[in-house]
Amino acid sequence: MHPVPPKIRAKNSRLAIVLLAVAGASLAGVVFFFDPATHAFYPGCEFHRLTGWNCPGCGMTRSLHALLHGNFSTAWRDNALLVGGLAALAARGAWFGAQQRRGAAAAFFPPYFLWPMLVITVGFTVLRNLPAGAFLSP
Repeated sequence: MHPVPPKIRAKNSRLAIVLLAVAGASLAGVVFFFDPATHAFYPGCEFHRLTGWNCPGCGMTRSLHALLHGNFSTAWRDNALLVGGLAALAARGAWFGAQQRRGAAAAFFPPYFLWPMLVITVGFTVLRNLPAGAFLSP
């Protein structure tokens, strides 16, 4: 029989949230001040280099840079999955916050969200590599 893993205490989860927020803000600061199109220290896509195809993450850093500068059309053109995913994440966060305020027990991402997210990601990847979906390529 397997032992039950320990529960995460509230103080540990708050520390994790603070650390993730600091890391996210730091990353956003680097992407904001250093344009990925002109600075070479950003990593390239090994999948694209090896296959010539665009992975779901191709154009994501340029898209984030455009979003941080308020250029939504460029961000959408560089990586629509990131822009749509961030909008969905914000909507889910608002819903989750409302559930928490009501005192209802809810998971931020229940397990049944994983399959649709995988299908959307694979579909986006396939579509952006087809001639008909070239508008989704960065």
